Amino acid sequence: MQLGPDAARPPQSQAGIYLYRVSGSATDLLPFDVAIVGAGPAGTACALALRGSGLRVALLDKATFPRDKVCGDAVPGHAFKALRQLDPAYVDALWQLEPRDDVRRSRLVAPSGNSFYMHWKLPAFNSPRLDFDAALLALVRQYTATEVLENAALKTIDITADYARLHLASGQEIRASLVVGCDGANSVVGRRLLPEPRLARAYHSAGVRAYFENVAEAESGTTEFFFSRSHLAGYLWLFPVGAGRYNVGLGMLSELVSKHKIDLKKLLLEQLATHPGLASRFREARQLGPIQGFGLPMGGGRQRPASGARFMLCGDAASLIDPLQGHGIDLAIRSGIMAAEQVRQCFAQQNFSADFMHRYDEELQRRLGPQLAHSFRLQRLLGTRPWLMNLGTWLAQLPGLRRWAQRLVG
Repeated sequence: MQLGPDAARPPQSQAGIYLYRVSGSATDLLPFDVAIVGAGPAGTACALALRGSGLRVALLDKATFPRDKVCGDAVPGHAFKALRQLDPAYVDALWQLEPRDDVRRSRLVAPSGNSFYMHWKLPAFNSPRLDFDAALLALVRQYTATEVLENAALKTIDITADYARLHLASGQEIRASLVVGCDGANSVVGRRLLPEPRLARAYHSAGVRAYFENVAEAESGTTEFFFSRSHLAGYLWLFPVGAGRYNVGLGMLSELVSKHKIDLKKLLLEQLATHPGLASRFREARQLGPIQGFGLPMGGGRQRPASGARFMLCGDAASLIDPLQGHGIDLAIRSGIMAAEQVRQCFAQQNFSADFMHRYDEELQRRLGPQLAHSFRLQRLLGTRPWLMNLGTWLAQLPGLRRWAQRLVG
């Protein structure tokens, strides 16, 4: 929508960028310097990290919160470590969240049936994304001046020499000097602004999950991972999420799912009914809701760029999923904070070029690249060699080798 020549114009922001919105017969004009697309962990972390920057920030999401996000619901300790460095109050507030299950250790079960426990140094918890993501967004509302726009689905985006123009499904238009794409594995920002790559199934996993209650012998504070010959290069998980509920799921490399034409939903139920370590525990369990699927674009392999002129990608949109363990919330939060650092540099130097934005890619590689590459190599090594998993589990039970096994897994 164009304003008439006599329309009153509010003071421009530093970048002179606006959201055009129609309310009845009146037109409101809101200036933005930064548009963050997606209000999950990456987007909210970016908004929290921009607190006090003096920039006008918009955080938009296609959903209305609270909303569900299909995931394993595990929030690793490094997520809280990163948020604590921004402000301890953020972490203190999240640890009041209910429901949640405070995680102290993980149990790994090899195809042989042998298992061992790994104890985690950093505090962590599991909580349904329905609740966790809403809690993060509440922190943004409480501590920042971010303009939160819910039910604002991004339809397309254009980059010009002077600004980025975001077209919403509602017909509204947002203009900003800089866009941070935190809109998930199927990122509209990424698809519109980067060449659409052919799905590299070797760097992508498929997963399914459902919630259950009344699971026998499930211990609060312990996440469980089951490896099997029937789902190599992946695992079945059992995560307590509080209030007597459990997130139960199965993930596997997409190339194997495609090659063997595997129905993951069917395989999950088969495993719960027949696996020697699970069948008796799920005999009286009750499934809560349907089994839902999701995709996990993994890091550590060949990556397309995570930035360009006037934009960056974070979290799942930048393929920042750990290939070995499958977690991504901590990496999303850390990348969102790194994106905020780049935003500050861009406005300090008034440079939004692709070359300058490439500093963000370099930081991702420097801080997260080694971890992801290590996990990718281990996943490729262990995923198709069940005897290695069996051997590693046996060795981890020997005195002095448990710490070695935990360092190997990360």
